[in-house]
Formats: sequence, structure tokens, C-alpha cells
Amino acid sequence: MERYGKQPVWGTPSRITVSTDHTVFTFLEDRARQYPDHPVIERRREVGGWQSVSASQLLTEVDECARGLIGLGLQHGDKISIMSATRPEWTILDLAALSIGVIVVPIYESDSVSQIEFITTDAEPTIVICDTHARTQLVEHAAGPSVKRVLSLESGAMRTISQAGLTVTDKELRKRRDALDIDCLATVIYTSGTTGTPKGVMLTHRNFVETVYSLRDVVPEILLSKKTRFLLFLPLAHVFARFVQIAILYGRGVFAHTSDTRNLLGDIDSFQPSVLLLVPRVLEKVYNAAEAKAGKGAKRKLFRWAAKRSIRYSQALETKLGPSAQLRREHALAHRLVLNKVRKALGPNMRHIVSGGAPLSPTLGHFYRGVGFTVLEGWGLSETTGPLTLTPPGDVRIGTVGRVLPGNRLTLTEEGEVLVQGCAVTPGYFNDPQATEDAFEDGWFKTGDQGQFDRKGNLTITGRVKDLIVTAGGKNVSPAALEESLVTHPLVSHVVVVGDQRPYIGALVTLDAEMLPTWLKNHDLEPMDVARAAIEPRVIESLTRAIKKSNKAVSRAESIRRFRIVNTEFTVDNGYLTPSMKLKRAKVASDFADEIDAIYGEDSHPVE
Repeated sequence: MERYGKQPVWGTPSRITVSTDHTVFTFLEDRARQYPDHPVIERRREVGGWQSVSASQLLTEVDECARGLIGLGLQHGDKISIMSATRPEWTILDLAALSIGVIVVPIYESDSVSQIEFITTDAEPTIVICDTHARTQLVEHAAGPSVKRVLSLESGAMRTISQAGLTVTDKELRKRRDALDIDCLATVIYTSGTTGTPKGVMLTHRNFVETVYSLRDVVPEILLSKKTRFLLFLPLAHVFARFVQIAILYGRGVFAHTSDTRNLLGDIDSFQPSVLLLVPRVLEKVYNAAEAKAGKGAKRKLFRWAAKRSIRYSQALETKLGPSAQLRREHALAHRLVLNKVRKALGPNMRHIVSGGAPLSPTLGHFYRGVGFTVLEGWGLSETTGPLTLTPPGDVRIGTVGRVLPGNRLTLTEEGEVLVQGCAVTPGYFNDPQATEDAFEDGWFKTGDQGQFDRKGNLTITGRVKDLIVTAGGKNVSPAALEESLVTHPLVSHVVVVGDQRPYIGALVTLDAEMLPTWLKNHDLEPMDVARAAIEPRVIESLTRAIKKSNKAVSRAESIRRFRIVNTEFTVDNGYLTPSMKLKRAKVASDFADEIDAIYGEDSHPVE
């Protein structure tokens, strides 16, 4: 096996051969030629249900939009920005721009005025398309000097674009597309980042095209099946969701868009997806809601019994002998009494759950596999075109993020940082040669994540290099494992493990306001708000028990010794989470410095 220093190198050099004129748009062209009448998108009807859009219809809409962008004066290499919730127009604008050499610069729906100003000033888009009047006004106020026009989907932006293209001929459109090749820049994605100023990640058409083919080799049963139904609700400004829609375009499946996660279960019920791309927080909420719905007393005990059988059954699947006969009987009974209800909540077609964006608690992974889903956990960065590793469906190892996708290689530094080379890796950061130079070491991209490999090459992410806590006693502690083990508690919204240069490890805990009323009812407590619940003895007692249980999995030096409940919520809107739901630890540490100090005084709750 090849080695990097003393560390083994996993994966293979790129063996993906594609023609130089192959671009992201080629996937749609090929599909429209081969399966013109087959559905590719389902669009929500104004009055309930979903309406199919065939490959040829989608191509027509993309062509019309592409002509319009040309008619608005956009040249090869110019940029547009899209600031919109996940919706079909996002996809059409993206494909249209990419098909004529226009570079797409996404802006997250939640981005602040300062972030919008930075992105539009640094990337210099000519046009920005927003979904709502409110976001249009925000961009008009904050946009950099390069922005000549701001269009609103609510005010007929797609119609305006189409009208601008009425005089653009097929010959002119074809000429623009023929000038495009696989190494042209496709997009600049500004990392929301957990620390520091956003950086513009450059990705080429080659990055997307070769990564799609790489993924096909791992999950052909998803990408190549006509039965694949994918419901997209994560922001399309995020590289993972955007990559997935491109991959589905290549295959035979159908995808739909929804932006209102408050009605996610209703959309799942009506669209009936076979695959869901989720961040772990959504899976945590589904689990906690199922437990809360079970109520109290005997019903709650039954749910917990069934959940344990689901977890133990899944764990046994990874042993040589597999589940025992008794465990199989218990699991079958648990499924009949409880688990089938969880499965039905995600629809009759659901087969695969793909988790990404943040580490998935192994407990949750085992639970959902025990329910009957194939749980695929992936890992990657904006700098790696989204997925870089994925658990192969035929050999899932819960707790790992799987193996490196073909065409890429992974290794570790002596300190345990994951390094990558291959077709998925960005050529660098836009307008920032110093950041690009700093990101690479001997031709390897430094991911900033720490990890370890098992003997088969399955990668486990153990934390972020910058998140490593060093206690006053010199103990190195990765906070991720402790935090992940507590998120299945129905009261917990977020846990932030702290303790850098402190005598011991502590934690800030935020309560889940949505789950609180049900938990209180199930424990025969009167209704109360989060502020009052934070001092309620039964709440504190429950959290203390959960933390004690989690502490059993780590050494004493790594265990949480005291905690404090903070009366807030960490969200994307208030800036404590990135759009992919990663915690901005530096901001939490700065804004809650007094709360952290209190953990090491008397104004906190001891666990021991």
C-alpha cells in the first residue's frame, strides 16, 4: 500500500475518462435525448399534489432561460448570484447559466447584509436573482458596485429573463455552448465558515462531472433507477444539495423541491420519496418526536424497549454471527408494535437515508437501520464538490463516513488531519492565492477535519482540528463524541462542550422549545417556557442522568463535570449555526464567555 510518511493512502488516482466538451449541462442534454418523455422533476401544484416535468420540458425551460441571460448581456465568464430558497427556478437558473459559461455564485437565504456585501464585492456578479421582495430589497441595499440589476422571482424575474431572450437565435445559443469545456469554472461557493471571513471555493465543470461518475460507481442502485424519488429541501446554495440534483439529472430518477421544512412530513407523505438527504439534526428531531408522541408510562417504556431492540439488531448486523434468533424475534415484535410506525412516517417508498453536513450519532444511525432503512453517511466539504466519502450500501459501518469515492485519495498527517487529492478537489479559492497556498501541503488539500481509518479504509471523523480542546492538565479532548451522544435526549437542542485551558470539561446546553411542552406533559409537569424550564429540578435531573450516561464512554479527563443551561437557541438566523447546521464555536465562545466562566464557578450543575 502507498504511504504518506508513515500513514497509508486510501483510494486510487483518477481513472475517470470524459470528453473535454462534457459539462454539467451535458447531463440534461443526454437525458432529454435518451428519455425525452420521462419525468425528471415534479413541481408543486398551486392546489395540492405534484406535477411532472419531463426531461424535454425541462430542457426547453432551461434553453429559454439561457437565451434570456444572453439577452441580458451576460458573457462567457460573467457571474450571476442566486439568493433563494430551494425551488425549481433555482435549478433552471443554475443549469441555464452553467450551459452558457456564466459562473453561478450562490448566496444563502440567511446571509446577513455584511455577508451579501462581501460576496457581491469579491465575486463581482452582474445580476442577482432573489426569490422574495424582502431579499431583493436586502440585496439592493448591500450589493457591491458590480451588480447592475437585481431581479425578484415574486415580481416575475423568470418572465423578464425569458423576454430578454426573444431575439437570441438557436445558432447564438449553440455557439455559446460549444465554447464551453469541462475545465471551465462553474461556480464560486462562499463557505459560510465556522470561523473567519468567507472564502470563495472555485469548482469547475470537471469537479462536478467526474464526481457524479465517481458516485455512480458506488450507488448505481440509486442513481440509475427509475424508482428513485428525491425530495430536496436543504439549501441549494449548499454544495451537497446542489450536487445531488446534478447527480439525479444524470441518472433516471425524479426530484422535487420544498423549502418549508415545517411541512416536511406532509411533503414526504404527498411526494413519497425513496431517498432523503438529511442533516443529522432533522433525524434527531424525527426520533425525539416519535418518542414524545409515545406519551408516558407503559407506552413510553414500550417505545424505549423497541428503540433499544432496533439499535441492538443493527449493531449485531456488523458482527460475524449477526443477530441471534432471540434478538430477531424481539426485533420483529418491536417492528410490529412500534418501529413500523416510524417507517410509515417517512413514506412507503423510503429506502435510503443519506446523512451529511455534520456527524451522525451512531446511536441514531443504528436506530434508523434497525427500523429498516439503508443509512448512508457521507462526508465532504465545499472544497471537495460535496461528497468525498460514502458508506457503500452493501457494507455499511455505522459510525463511519464510509470509504473514499473512486478518483480520489485520502491519508492522514501524523497529527490525524485528513488530507485529500483527486477529481473532487477545488483548484483553489477565488481572489485569494494566499489562502489557496495555505490549504495545500505537498499537493494534498488539508481538510481541517481529524479522522481515523479502520482496516477496510472506512473513515471516522473524530472532530475539527481547530475544535480540539486542550485542558489545563494537557489532555486533548475532541468535543464531537460527547455532543453527538447527547442529541437524542428529547430536551436537548444543542450541546457545546467547553474546557480549553480549563481544569475540566464542561458544557453549555440549550433546550428544544418545540419538544419541551410534550416532555413536560409526559412527566406530569405544568407548562412552562424555556427560561423557567432551565431551573426546573426535574429538567436538570434528566439532563444530569443523560450526561452521566455519556460520560461512561470516555475517560474521566474527557468527561463533562459540570453543565449550564442557557436560555437561547442556536440557529442559522442568529448566526450561531452555518447553513449546513455546523456550530460556530468561536462565536458561541465569544458571546457566551460569561456563561462559560460560570460553569467553573458555583453557578452551574455538577454531574458527579
